[in-house]
Amino acid sequence: MRKAIIENIKTIAYALIIAGLFKTLFFQTFFIPSGSMKDTLLIGDFLYVNKMAYGYSRHSCPWSLCPFSGRILAQEPERGDVIVFKHPVSGADYIKRLVGLPGDRIQMREGQLVINGEAAPLREDGVFVETYKRQGGQGRFPRCINNPRVQGASCDKNRFIETLPNGIEHSVLDIDEVGYSDNTEVMTVPENAYFFLGDNRDNSQDSRWGQTLGGAGMVPAENLIGRAGRVVFSSEGRSLFFFWTWRKDRFWHLIQ
Repeated sequence: MRKAIIENIKTIAYALIIAGLFKTLFFQTFFIPSGSMKDTLLIGDFLYVNKMAYGYSRHSCPWSLCPFSGRILAQEPERGDVIVFKHPVSGADYIKRLVGLPGDRIQMREGQLVINGEAAPLREDGVFVETYKRQGGQGRFPRCINNPRVQGASCDKNRFIETLPNGIEHSVLDIDEVGYSDNTEVMTVPENAYFFLGDNRDNSQDSRWGQTLGGAGMVPAENLIGRAGRVVFSSEGRSLFFFWTWRKDRFWHLIQ
């Protein structure tokens, strides 16, 4: 009996070690709790992150416990990648789109992204429509250009296709002109750091906002965790376990 208990404990320990190594070295799952990356990512998306994409740092381990500094097997991310990173101050996991590389001069001018003095082209792409209701575990209502007053009504946002200097195209949403976030000063990305924006431009605490204001500020290279790959599945409900609320069109959805 005692021998069987010991063997069971060993089996569980080995399984936990293997799972921990897999999560540390290869892939990590991530849940989207907010709407800052709509419509690329929706509240309730459950996705995986490729941790091999940019090499490894101390943040690659759970609770940032990897016993080394800097990055090993480092590879440079590409502009336009959707990346999970550790917030430089709070240590929380964030997911945003990389738009600024080391040495770039970044500015928002009347809601348009400007990189090194050149505005990233935008073309109209209709309207993103969702239901005006409480969303996800946080139970927040979405922001809309049409200001619906009744739950269940349509909530609209203007959608555009943005083209980055390397030719990567992706959708961005616009709600209204929101002061500083639509008109910023010119910010230079320092060495070994990156500049991130949310695709839902009027609803994202990102590199436009300094870390003392709740934003991400400039994100050090060692804080990168991995590149978002695909949505495994997605739930419209308040919990991932409410399978009857899963979105049928989001299974194995490619993140671009």
